[in-house]
Amino acid sequence: MTQAQQEEHRPAAGIAAAIGDALARATEAAGPGRTEDAAEIRAITQAMIRLLAGVPLRSDGQLTIKSLAEEAGLRRNKLTHKHTGLKDLFYALARSQHHRPKIADGLHADNDLLRRKLTGLRAEHSKLKDQLALFARVIHVLEVENARLREQSRPADTIRPLLSGSRDGQKRGEALDRQHAQT
Repeated sequence: MTQAQQEEHRPAAGIAAAIGDALARATEAAGPGRTEDAAEIRAITQAMIRLLAGVPLRSDGQLTIKSLAEEAGLRRNKLTHKHTGLKDLFYALARSQHHRPKIADGLHADNDLLRRKLTGLRAEHSKLKDQLALFARVIHVLEVENARLREQSRPADTIRPLLSGSRDGQKRGEALDRQHAQT
């Protein structure tokens, strides 16, 4: 991430850190039995900062509650039922950034590459389909022509294979012609 991009993300990450610290301190001050809640708040806040900065450690980096829960190492229902204020804060900060996270840029580039490949493959498929139709027509014409030639040939006609242009082939052909002439 460039320095300019880090500077751009700093306000949202700073807000998340300030609110997270304030909430964690308030939770700890509420009583000794609330240390687990304070630890969850700190984990969620740190996960928010990493996601908003575009440097996830444990998730896919998308700005979603699912990714936030993965990044914090918590179950999703902790955000959707227990820490709803942090969930709302995360969504607000994500919307305020007006950008796609770094991981989404890479996915967008991959998607563009795959779309170009798909377009090329579709063009190649169409070309091969056209060639297949052409070859099918050629085969059909040759089959019809072959059938017509078979109908026109007489049973007494001699059919001999075409021989190569070698001298041996010529001699064999001449010998066959002489044999045929004698019978």
